[in-house]
Amino acid sequence: MRRTFGALLNGSRRQLASGAAVAATRTQPELTAVRYKVKRGPYALINDQHAAFFQQLLGNERVITEPDECDTYNIDWLRIVKGSSRAVLKPKSTEEVSEILRYCDQEKLAVCPQSGNTGLVGGSVPVFDEVVVSMRLMNQIIDTDQLAGTLVCEAGCVLQTLDEHLNRHGMMMPIDLGAKGSCLIGGNVSTNAGGLRLLRYGNLHGNILGLEAVLANGKVVDCMNTLKKDNTGYDLKHLFIGSEGTLGVVTKVAIQCPTMPKAINLAFLGMKSFDKVLQAYSTAKRDVAEILSSCEMIDRASVESARDALGLRSPLSSEHEFYVLIETAGSQLSHDEEKLTAFLEKVMADGIADDGTVTSEPSKIRNIWELRERLTEALTKEGYLFKYDVSLPMAHFYSIVPVLRERLRDCGDVRFVNGFGHLGDGNVHVQVGTRDYDARVNDLLEPFVFEYTSKLRGSVSAEHGIGFKKAKFLHYSKDESAIELMRLMKRTMDPNGILNPYKVIC
Repeated sequence: MRRTFGALLNGSRRQLASGAAVAATRTQPELTAVRYKVKRGPYALINDQHAAFFQQLLGNERVITEPDECDTYNIDWLRIVKGSSRAVLKPKSTEEVSEILRYCDQEKLAVCPQSGNTGLVGGSVPVFDEVVVSMRLMNQIIDTDQLAGTLVCEAGCVLQTLDEHLNRHGMMMPIDLGAKGSCLIGGNVSTNAGGLRLLRYGNLHGNILGLEAVLANGKVVDCMNTLKKDNTGYDLKHLFIGSEGTLGVVTKVAIQCPTMPKAINLAFLGMKSFDKVLQAYSTAKRDVAEILSSCEMIDRASVESARDALGLRSPLSSEHEFYVLIETAGSQLSHDEEKLTAFLEKVMADGIADDGTVTSEPSKIRNIWELRERLTEALTKEGYLFKYDVSLPMAHFYSIVPVLRERLRDCGDVRFVNGFGHLGDGNVHVQVGTRDYDARVNDLLEPFVFEYTSKLRGSVSAEHGIGFKKAKFLHYSKDESAIELMRLMKRTMDPNGILNPYKVIC
């Protein structure tokens, strides 16, 4: 090590002390602990003795301590939260993860498990000086069974890499995310990621057949299984799916993988009102139900942002208030194309859509999907982004956007309020853009967004988890009896509270 942990720790303390005077910028957000006034838990401070143990276990190359390098793991990709960890560990095996957690639990060192760091609620980065355990080097594909339709792999595999591997075997991953090129399957499992085709393939609770996880005390829990039916007592794997690293660190997964479709078709529609959007979805469910794989909605403001920031454009010649993307996946191209074309003709004839296009050409399909998948990237190009991922009843799917526009109407710093999302499963992504982080805007948004969602019996988190940002708002979607049971499970499985503290439950 080039610097002792004592020196690094003193630097972290100075950073915390001076953080209140540092304005948030795009490159260096304000420390989470300062901005949100968080009190540090009763955890030990990392020292040279701890460092020596980690170096002996992993070697110098897999123990990162330099501040600039550590900040890659301290800051989330949206740049809205920032921790002050000065120790990043990169294990290559379950055994190493077990030794790390056993030692940290013994020494009362807080731990932040991290996958691809593509989360949107501050769940994957430290709040204070937690030891980051990066899963990136645990990236081996262990087994592929084409007949059974299963894949077994380590938690550090990149989602896109897994999908490309499966494609060569005539299969595909059951989830598809805009961040697929950098997110890791362990993080997907730990947050129960949803994505673009949940409408067809369901969420990870339904697609994970088995997993391996390491508890806070270092004990390895082997729930690995590739059977689709195994009715033998408690289904313990579900404790770890969606627990965001607070109950254990997922190290291996067994996934049920669907057969890759032979025919993909895409329709892109433009319409003048959200009522028309709902009519289009209802018609699609009725007319192309057996091949429907995705149904996405984008509002006009989001498309304009993608155009201005990234040069992406709608394939339609004229502008519309709303756009709907409908994908079908089947086994006969001509049959599916005929059905989707008939659907388009029907919604046009009935006055539901004002314009539309259908394509089966791979390049055109990629271009249209790029418009949808890169929306968040476009919205983060300038300024600060308040981003909310909520589920609402279908009839109210978009209602929160005009309500927020009115609520923020007199805030001069607000650049846009827009919405898009997975219409097929009721998951809307609401974005509010400002020039910089604005405490007044934050106070107008929170807890209002979650109160509004709760009144409509929606969920404060549809697919990105609770993390740090939503922990104090969990009660808007969970009864206190359920939250108390969650706390009991946490105390039982992690009595010292070292796993991802300050996240999920307060």
